Amino acid sequence: MRHSITSDDIRAPEMAKAIESCVHCGFCLAACPTYASLGEEMNSPRGRIVLMKNVLEARLPAAEAQEYIDRCLGCMACVPACPSGVAYGDLLVSYRAMQEKQRQRPPLDAIARRLIRETLPYPRRFRLAARAGKLGAALGAALPAPFAAMLNLLPGSLPPAMPLPPLLPAQGEKRGKVAILLGCVQQALAPNINYAAAQVLAANGIEVHIPPRQSCCGSILLHVGAEADARELARRNFQAMPADVDAIITTAAGCGSGIDDYALLFKGQPDSAEAADFSQKVLDFSAYLAAVGLRAPLGFSQERRVVYQDACHLLHAQGLQREPRTLLRQIPNLRLLPIADAGMCCGSAGTYNIDQPAIAAELGGRKAESILAAAPDAVVSGNIGCITQLRQQFTSRGEALPVLHIAELLQQAYSHSAASS
Repeated sequence: MRHSITSDDIRAPEMAKAIESCVHCGFCLAACPTYASLGEEMNSPRGRIVLMKNVLEARLPAAEAQEYIDRCLGCMACVPACPSGVAYGDLLVSYRAMQEKQRQRPPLDAIARRLIRETLPYPRRFRLAARAGKLGAALGAALPAPFAAMLNLLPGSLPPAMPLPPLLPAQGEKRGKVAILLGCVQQALAPNINYAAAQVLAANGIEVHIPPRQSCCGSILLHVGAEADARELARRNFQAMPADVDAIITTAAGCGSGIDDYALLFKGQPDSAEAADFSQKVLDFSAYLAAVGLRAPLGFSQERRVVYQDACHLLHAQGLQREPRTLLRQIPNLRLLPIADAGMCCGSAGTYNIDQPAIAAELGGRKAESILAAAPDAVVSGNIGCITQLRQQFTSRGEALPVLHIAELLQQAYSHSAASS
């Protein structure tokens, strides 16, 4: 293969290998949400690989391919569908980071990106920015499209913070010791998720540590190509997390998937080995708890019909389909309901709702309709982005359907059982 990947791009071999692995068979087409939505070859994984190849070989100006690459959700649904094992994620992450260094964005787009980098990874800043934005909208200020898209995802008011103590002792026989990675946006939008996760883990005999000096994992910055900033945040967590825990628990699928990309993010860095060790220790809440097993008593006194919505960055990127369902099936009187197109993305992927609001809304609408057709009592997911997207979709339809994180549902099951005993 002849290509013009710059000699200082250390991930050139990963990009070249992914491109060369693609045999253009088309198995990815049926799995791709944007291809299903737009029906164009260039908006499919196969088409985007051809575009990136031509840019890297200097046969096509990067600007001509950019809109199609931007429309990719990065949901990774194409990866398990590919019989050739194309590492599409390695290619996409590396390509976006490389192009971001050279890209000239329009002024409003550049300001929106700056706002994302300066607020989303920092919960306190995000709270302030969200309140300021809501105030501006309430006063009738005309907001540019990217900023209006950000505000549309926010609830009417942000919930109060729910700070956790540095240590939650294990209840009963001690079965493990973990630290929780709190995340960033989730702390502002849904602080009860980490609170519930900590309570459920402690109820199952797990000693839970909440390191005070931790930060965002950098995944959201990696998604927008801001690699240096992502590494800086990740390094803070390397220092903050205790070394003597069994696992570092994340309650956000996007965080876990982004941390899996640390091998690429830190390639050639002096602390690449430390990054690899950290990445291997990070586990999703559902994966860890399914491995140690739930401890009784828990359950509901009456049947509760629930749809489990697969977050793409759990299902496709991390391969976690069985584990959350294993947990849910252990709850007495809980009935799991199937839905159509269960593996299709809901349209929330990092900053996608901001970058591509029309496509995100269409995909979110499809997912919402599939869920409503099953007539559940509640929806459960494992990612704050999916939860926010679905809540917004149900609200716009006048549906008061609860959307919970799996940790919150488990906490309810334990609380209900305790109240009934």
